[in-house]
Amino acid sequence: MVLSDGPWLGVVLAKEANFYRVCLEAPDTPILLCTGRSRLKKMGERVMVGDRVRVEAPDFTDGAGVIAEILPRRSLLSRPPVANAQQIILVFALTEPSLEPWQLSRFLIHAEATGMETKIVLNKCDLVSPALQQAWQERIQAWGYPSFPLSVTQNQGFAPLYETLADRITLCAGPSGVGKSSLIQRLIPDLSLRVGAVSGKLQRGRHTTRHVELFPLPDGGLLADSPGFNQPELPPDPQALPDYFPEIGDRLQKGTCQFNNCTHRDEPDCQVRGDWERYPHYVKFLGEAIARQTQQQHQPDAEAPMKVKITTAGQRSYEPRLESKKYRRTSRRLHHQTLQDWETNLEDS
Repeated sequence: MVLSDGPWLGVVLAKEANFYRVCLEAPDTPILLCTGRSRLKKMGERVMVGDRVRVEAPDFTDGAGVIAEILPRRSLLSRPPVANAQQIILVFALTEPSLEPWQLSRFLIHAEATGMETKIVLNKCDLVSPALQQAWQERIQAWGYPSFPLSVTQNQGFAPLYETLADRITLCAGPSGVGKSSLIQRLIPDLSLRVGAVSGKLQRGRHTTRHVELFPLPDGGLLADSPGFNQPELPPDPQALPDYFPEIGDRLQKGTCQFNNCTHRDEPDCQVRGDWERYPHYVKFLGEAIARQTQQQHQPDAEAPMKVKITTAGQRSYEPRLESKKYRRTSRRLHHQTLQDWETNLEDS
């Protein structure tokens, strides 16, 4: 089968070595294996999973095509490396392993930092009582997020999730062992994923996904699975942390703090500090972010032209930093060892 002249548009589903699997935006067309134009590399443009691209010369006789252009991106993530994602679905289990509020908060901060809409899937709801399920839904709603309770093993609660996934590029993330791979396999019946078992001792799952790939959903939309991780990183700037708590935004809409640079910890007349559930989470994460920033600021700069030396009296002195090892003096030990090797070679001769 040979398509007529394009241009043909498609979405990059996965990268395999130097090839890209592209799903063309044309009816009844298979997935095309493409290479990238060399000029894209020369221009410093990198084709990423999720990119909308223009494909030239799509010849299905040999199943090959060429990516000629990368269309403008609506969003871009570095971890996982996905372009044009529109929402994030965080998958957590209500039990086995138990849902930890602190871990969920850390994931939510990581998701909020992307600027995308975030929703939560509560898996294994068949293993808990309806009262506990309802309590968690109300709790998460108070945090400012919608939740979707479901059971992958019992095939329950999928209808609302299908609606929110339709015609959108969704990133699926969450800790290991919560049934994320099983959920994706249920959403895409033709897909075969390795499903990891939960460690009985640690009650944590083994990592089962090692790369990023987009999977077409039967009812439209694309789903990106990412490697499981248990401790997402906090934002590097502590001042940006309040923006990642919807509860803080709601409180600041009702009034402003006395200081413009209020950290919402010890300052007087603070509108944020108060009795809300995730306030201890905010204080703890803020302390971690400030400590990490302080540590990074005190680390020596390897590229600085001067280096600091501390004398025995505790005084500091500065001396130029050598730019290359070739200017450094050879150690006496190495020098003597080299002379001994020369003498040995002469004696052998």
